[in-house]
Amino acid sequence: MKRLIRSVGGLILTVFALPVCGQTMSSPDGNLSVAFSLTEDGQPQYSLSYKGKEVVKPSKLGFRIKGAEGKDANWDDDMKTRKPDDLDIGFKVVSVDRDTVNETWVPVWGEESVITNNYNEMKVNLRQSDTKRDMSIDFRIFNDGLGFRYEFPMQKKLSYFVITDELTEFAMTGDHEAYWIPADYDTQEYDYTRSRLSEISGLMDQVNGPTYPWQHRPSPTGVQTALMLRTDDGIYMNLHEAALVNYPCMHLDLDEKNLVFKALLTPDPMGDMAYMQSDCVTPWRTIIVSDDARDILASRITLNLNEPCAIEDTSWIKPCKYVGVWWEMITRKGKWSYTNDYANIHLDKVDYTKSKPHGKHGATTENVKKYIDFASKHGFDAVLVEGWNTGWEDWSNKFKDEVFDFVTPYPDFDLPFLRDYAKEKGVKLIMHHETSSSIRNYERRMDEAYKFMKDNGYDAVKSGYVGRIIPAGSNHFSQWLVNHYLYAVKKAADYKIMVNAHEAVRPTGLCRTWPNLIGNESARGSEYQAFGGSKPSHTTILPFTRLIGGPMDYTPGLFENDLSKYNPKNKSWVNTTLTNQLSLYVTMSSPLQMAADLPETYEKFLDAFQFIKDVALDWDQSYYLEAEPMEYLTVARKAKGADEWFVGGTNGEAPRTAEVDFSFLPEGRKFVATIYRDGKDAHYKTNPQSYIIESKNVTAKSKIKIPEASGGGFAISIVPV
Repeated sequence: MKRLIRSVGGLILTVFALPVCGQTMSSPDGNLSVAFSLTEDGQPQYSLSYKGKEVVKPSKLGFRIKGAEGKDANWDDDMKTRKPDDLDIGFKVVSVDRDTVNETWVPVWGEESVITNNYNEMKVNLRQSDTKRDMSIDFRIFNDGLGFRYEFPMQKKLSYFVITDELTEFAMTGDHEAYWIPADYDTQEYDYTRSRLSEISGLMDQVNGPTYPWQHRPSPTGVQTALMLRTDDGIYMNLHEAALVNYPCMHLDLDEKNLVFKALLTPDPMGDMAYMQSDCVTPWRTIIVSDDARDILASRITLNLNEPCAIEDTSWIKPCKYVGVWWEMITRKGKWSYTNDYANIHLDKVDYTKSKPHGKHGATTENVKKYIDFASKHGFDAVLVEGWNTGWEDWSNKFKDEVFDFVTPYPDFDLPFLRDYAKEKGVKLIMHHETSSSIRNYERRMDEAYKFMKDNGYDAVKSGYVGRIIPAGSNHFSQWLVNHYLYAVKKAADYKIMVNAHEAVRPTGLCRTWPNLIGNESARGSEYQAFGGSKPSHTTILPFTRLIGGPMDYTPGLFENDLSKYNPKNKSWVNTTLTNQLSLYVTMSSPLQMAADLPETYEKFLDAFQFIKDVALDWDQSYYLEAEPMEYLTVARKAKGADEWFVGGTNGEAPRTAEVDFSFLPEGRKFVATIYRDGKDAHYKTNPQSYIIESKNVTAKSKIKIPEASGGGFAISIVPV
């Protein structure tokens, strides 16, 4: 990251045993105001106001902890036998540090080429009177929201300790409309539900999501972040976290009677939440607030609360547009495995040369060569190959902790030939590492696997974490797993490898610090269109929720809706129109974008496919033209370093007419806009492949109305005349 401008003004207020009356701080523009105070029994609390109106009522802060005996605490002790302790009441304010920051920084890739980081800061330093323990709460207030975190300075009275519960609250001012998915310690792959807060528990059993045997849904009123909210008087709020490092993922548990959310952390197998050693900090808790839904999409709070880039030379990190054999397997047209011979599947005993192939293996030399040819012909950067390595026959069995070695190809995958052939065609191959959630196996093989990648010309990997975590009892989003996902990204950076992690913890802006993390799944992706479908509104809520923390490998570009044409046994239907799929390349911005459908399908729609070929992956500027969560959004973006603009309009269930205001274009110039839109009779269920392509001359003064079908959308590419 290159720092361009920075102005800092600081004021340190130091008064021992400050009174309970509290401290306040406003955003740089004065619209937001946070108030901190102590209750009569000395518990920290905060509240938040927007334009003079309270949006978060006084909400308590603090922890339950154990094992806090001070410098003599020993990790070898039986932490489970220690009694829980309080780190919530009995505090006095020792001092308050204030600061103002106004700077800009340059991301390696993203929705803007320059990001402004402007906030006022208030760090409240506290001491617990009886125990003499110190804790600080750091508040940073931006024009579009608030971030706060806990800090534990080095101290004898609190050196090693275990957090058993975080008491952070978000007290709502009313029975708001919420856009939510259930709290789950192992997956985020749910369709979103829109309801009042008071209706969440009653609707919990009706949510549309996976039913994996390893899932842990902890509470009938628990929901995941990023949580989108809308008040009756038109205030939009987003609750999330930033910089999730060495700490468990936070969910939110709702007290439906009082309408108060409380932090719900992902536990370890012992039921504990986080093992801490001072000097340390927690992740930031974030609240984005505006009376305009577009401001939620435009907020960069999550990125700004993360540390600057930790990679000195980022020249090897490049946005990537790719194709791959993945959709064949997802639709069950093909298979990841090479054979149906399941006997003696332990890796040390299998001799694949003596196994009979079942004939549906997707990652064959011939098939991958076809994808390489298609990618080369149409200017794609890479081909993702899943199912290339041994072990897929029964990786969910009792031997899965050692079934994958990440370096041994199947007999019908000629890696040296495909490596050289792809290079000759100017195409990269993307590696796939399905860990089967055997964490220790992956970590002990990681150096060998990454070295194997570099030796064979791979510079990007898609990793997966399907299944119960091994060792048993751990959850996908616990502190240990959170640390593992970051460990994999850091280790990959040592080898100059980019990472696209699936089934990992949801992103919290760490891509600023580690920009080789070019993609995550961490939500209900396109694959669910092959598993019974997703709601037509699904991609109109993801930018307000999942994408708040970073880009998603959503794998758009599905042109064939009737999946029985790929596999007669698959009766699923893709619940969007064709031009809706085109819009996602703009509205769901990512430096990693897949054209997910089969080459033979794209050959039937080459005129529409042209937009996928043309659309940029990296941006100089983004403009949010229209937005309403779970209903619609229209986004325009300028390609980085190019005189080109792209617009995407993604629509939900209800047909509507979008109005595109081209005032984002430079004044005094003429442009040609190529518009890909729904046909007059288009509908995601009855006529999804009906589309129109037309060209219009436009200027910065132009406004165009574009009809959007149910589950529809549009895409526009704009170039100078």
